[in-house]
This record gives sequence, structure tokens and C-alpha cells, in this order.
Amino acid sequence: MANSSRITPALKKRAARIQVLLMDVDGTLTDGSVTLLSQSDHTALEIKTFDAHDGQGLTLAHTAGVRTGCITGRESAALLRRATEMKMEFIYMKRALKMPAYEEILKKAGVADFAVAYVGDDLPDIPLMRRVGLAVAVGDAVPEVKEVAHYTTKAVAGRGAIRETVELILKSKGIWENMIDKARA
Repeated sequence: MANSSRITPALKKRAARIQVLLMDVDGTLTDGSVTLLSQSDHTALEIKTFDAHDGQGLTLAHTAGVRTGCITGRESAALLRRATEMKMEFIYMKRALKMPAYEEILKKAGVADFAVAYVGDDLPDIPLMRRVGLAVAVGDAVPEVKEVAHYTTKAVAGRGAIRETVELILKSKGIWENMIDKARA
């Protein structure tokens, strides 16, 4: 696999076929930080930070008809809210093993592996990345993930890596310029 950010004709062909964009969350859609705020009742609130450029990318993907979703090992009310705001169709939380969720998404979406892109950053993402049509590693992913990726983003996790992936897909489909006029704030 090519673990670079070079866009070859073969990579464009892969990206043009994508109908479903899936991703991990911590270390992909976020910068990987897990911030816990202690409360006086001995509980903790979890804080997640999401990038506005990634949000715009997800909105553009939705507008272009690319279905989106996430598969993550953690459960988070903040993620659920953000995923809902971004109109993600597939939201799977508390999944220690991601493959069963992926299989369910394939059935629900009615697509084959070649029509799915997956963005990951760490070891639990590798089994999915080996199956999908377009495997994307964020710029600061672990070396093992970069090794199996078809594309590695220049952007790091939580700082535009998802947006970069959406741009790759939409540009490869030849619809990026048309989508600019449909961008929403």
C-alpha cells in the first residue's frame, strides 16, 4: 500500500468509487485527547473538541450524497451530538471490536467494501482498513496504520484530516467545484 499523501491515478480511481465514509473518533475526528473535568459529586464530564473544517467537510459529503458514520470504542454524549449535527447516518459507540459494526453498516448501506472509505489512526482500525476500498491514515497515525493506508493525510487528527479526506473523495468524483457553491455555514 502507498503510505504517502501523493494522489496517483489509482488513488483517484479508488476515491471516486466511495459512497460511504466511515471513521474512528478519538485520534481521527478529534485530536485524541480525552479530557475529563472533575465534578464535586466525584463524577467527571468528558470534553471533546471538534474541528470546524472537518465539520464543513462532513456537511459537504452529506450534501454530495456520501453517507457518513463513525465506529468508536468509547461512548460520548458530545460525539452523539456532533455526529447528529453532521447528519452522520451510522453511529456506533462502545465497540471494542469494530468489524461487527462494519459488517452491519455494509448490510444497511447495501454497498460492497470497494465503496467504503475508512479513516483511522491506531491499531484497532487496521482490520477495517485492510478491507475497505479507500483506507486513510491521519497525518499523525501510528506507523502500522500508515503502512496499510492507501492515503495519509497531511492534516493531523482533529485538525482537518476528515476534511482533507472528503476533498480527496469529492475531487476524485469530479464534483468538488460544484460543491463549493453548495457549502453551508
